[in-house]
Amino acid sequence: MITDKGQCNKSCSDLLGFEMSSQKSSSGPKGGITPFQQMVASCSGAILTSLLVTPLDVVKIRLQAQKIPFPKGKCFVYCNGLMDHICVCENGNSKAWYKASGHFSGTLDAFIKITRMEGIRSLWSGLPPTLMMAVPATVIYFTCYDQLCAVLKVRMGDRSDLAPLFAGAIARVGSATVISPLELIRTKMQAEKQSYRELSAVIRSALHSEGWRSLWRGWGATLLRDVPFSAMYWFNYEKGKAWLCEYYSCTDPTFTITFTAGALSGSIASIVTLPFDVVKTKRQVELGELKSMNLSTQVSSSTYNVMKRIVAENGVSGLFAGFMPRLIKVAPACAIMISTYEFGKAFFRRYNQQKQGVTQLQSSA
Repeated sequence: MITDKGQCNKSCSDLLGFEMSSQKSSSGPKGGITPFQQMVASCSGAILTSLLVTPLDVVKIRLQAQKIPFPKGKCFVYCNGLMDHICVCENGNSKAWYKASGHFSGTLDAFIKITRMEGIRSLWSGLPPTLMMAVPATVIYFTCYDQLCAVLKVRMGDRSDLAPLFAGAIARVGSATVISPLELIRTKMQAEKQSYRELSAVIRSALHSEGWRSLWRGWGATLLRDVPFSAMYWFNYEKGKAWLCEYYSCTDPTFTITFTAGALSGSIASIVTLPFDVVKTKRQVELGELKSMNLSTQVSSSTYNVMKRIVAENGVSGLFAGFMPRLIKVAPACAIMISTYEFGKAFFRRYNQQKQGVTQLQSSA
C-alpha cells in the first residue's frame, strides 16, 4: 500500500517532478537546483543502484558458470544495474569473481555459500571497473534529461506533456554516444589482456586498423534499444507519478510513489525493447569473442540481419530470450535509481530554499 489519501500535503508546483519550486525568486536556479546538484543526486543514485543490484548479477553469473563452464575466449554479460558490460574469459575459470566454488542449489544457497566461503565483498566483485563507465554515463544522462525537459516544457506549450518523451530520447542518444567507444575499448583490453596503462596504445591501434567508426561498433543496436526505452520510461514515469499523486491526493510525490512509478515504467520499457537488447548483446558478445581469438571482427553490422539470424536459429522466441532475468533486474534498478535521484533533488531543493530564506532575512535585517 503506497499511502492513505490525504496523507501527503506538501507543496509542489508541478506534478511531473521538474517543477519551478521557487518561481517567485528570479535569482534561484532553474528547477530549484543547480546542474551540479543534479549531477550529485544522479551520481548518488548510480552508486546506490550498483551496490544493491550487482550482487544479483554476480550470483547469476556464478550459477551460469556452474551449469555451463565458460571456455577460454567465451564472453558473457555482466550488469551492475545501470548498464551492461561484456566480459571475456581468459583461461576458463581463471576469473576468481565468477569461478564456481562448490555446488549451488539455487540463488539463496549461492548467496550464503559465496558469503561464507569467500567473504561478503565477493558479491561486489567486478564493480569498480564498471562504475568507471556507469557513473559518468548516468550523470550525463539524468542531468541532460532534467535540463532538456525544463527547456522543452517551456517551448512546447500545450504539448508540454510530451516533453519527457523527447528529453529522455535525446539524453539517451548523448550518453550512449559518449560511452559506446569506452565499452568497446574496455572489451578489447580484456580480450588482449592489456592493462589500463596501455589504454592510449589500444585506442591508437583500433583507430589505425579499423578507423574511427570501429569505436562505435554496435552503436546503432544500442540506440534502437536504449532510445525507445528512455522515451517510454520517462513518459510513463511522469504520467504514472502524476496519476498516483492525484489518486492519493498527494501534491508532492513520496519516495514510495516514485519507487513504484519507476519500477512499473521500467518494466514496460524493458519488455517492449527486449528484442533490441538481445541483438545488441549478441553483437557485442560476438565482437569480444572474435577479438579474443584474434579473428576478423567483420561480423554482420545490420540489426535486421542479426534479427533474421536469431529467428532462423531459435525462432521468434529467440528475440525475447532472457525475458525474466532482464525484467527482474531492470525493474528494481530503475526504481532504486529514480527514487534515489528524486530524493536527492528534493533534498537540494529544500536546502536552496532554506539558504535563500536565510539570505533574505539577513538582507532585510
